[in-house]
Amino acid sequence: MNKLQQIALTKIRGVGPKTARLLLDHCGSVDAIFAADKKELLHIPNIGQTTVASILSKNHIDEAEKELQFIEKHHIDVLWTDDPQYPKRLKQCEDAPLVLYYKGHAALNPKRCVSIVGTRNATSYGKRICEELVEGLQNLDVQIISGLAYGIDVNAHRLAVRHHIPTIGVLGHGLDRIYPAAHRELASRMLDEGGLLTEFPSGTNPDRSNFPARNRIIAGLADVTIVIEAAQKGGALITAEIANSYNRDVCAFPGAIDQEYSAGCNYLIKTNRAHLIRHVDDLRYLMDWNSTLQSKKQDTQLSLLSMALSKDQQTVYNYLKDKDHAPIDALVNDLDWPTSKLAMILLEMEMNNIILSLPGKCYKIL
Repeated sequence: MNKLQQIALTKIRGVGPKTARLLLDHCGSVDAIFAADKKELLHIPNIGQTTVASILSKNHIDEAEKELQFIEKHHIDVLWTDDPQYPKRLKQCEDAPLVLYYKGHAALNPKRCVSIVGTRNATSYGKRICEELVEGLQNLDVQIISGLAYGIDVNAHRLAVRHHIPTIGVLGHGLDRIYPAAHRELASRMLDEGGLLTEFPSGTNPDRSNFPARNRIIAGLADVTIVIEAAQKGGALITAEIANSYNRDVCAFPGAIDQEYSAGCNYLIKTNRAHLIRHVDDLRYLMDWNSTLQSKKQDTQLSLLSMALSKDQQTVYNYLKDKDHAPIDALVNDLDWPTSKLAMILLEMEMNNIILSLPGKCYKIL
């Protein structure tokens, strides 16, 4: 299968990722799609006259040839969905792009991947949280994903570059430009240890309608999406919702109840759409990313051994150790304790950093 036809498939008017997959399922290959006649194409469910006319047109072949010339000139990688370098996390999403355009040096299938998103109007609080988070991630062998937008996005990228953490900027336009233009220098620096990724061909403007599509890639690339600051409406919340729909973890930093750019984060936490996190250690425990900080883990284990747990605390500790995590209702039923007694023990253990409270009144050992 050649790149010309792969690109041409994405150039057909009215054919998005889902329709393209429908065509591939029925025809078997890109070659077969372009070899099919009108009668064959009309027999495919949900493929109408307009779509068939677009497929049979040769305009997309001409456009694909121009795109291929641009790609070769600028040393851009074209990743088809079956390419070994195509992001495996993204491929799991049913609406993943069939083709990605990538420029950079970072692998797209890292061991761990974190998306960091937030408002374009980052406050001093948001910038501080972002700095502390990224600084804490530098020893966790992660890749940082964001959208190269103003605010939290560009702060996350800039800090990642400073701390030599691979970072990928997902664009809502083609690789023939950088938007906003003010981020061109940063984008250039990101290519050394990270990269720039988009599903949009050259010549695509940064139109407003492109950014929700861009956000699904940000969510799909990552193990967890972290919202640092967000208003009640905006792209960060859209990204969080998409991540939830992909069954990916979402985390959010809480903020003051009267602050506009904390309202979105507080809403995500209140409605159980996101885990509340305060710092990188919360993220590490929630994602079970303990192995890379073995020395810290050993220190924690030693402190637990030396800590004089009460008989009741030891009972809870042993129960959670066997269960990995459990809701408070299960603890009440299985231990046959009054809720008030158990709540007090759990609070004491949480305050002593023995257990962690999760959304849904669940608990696990740190």
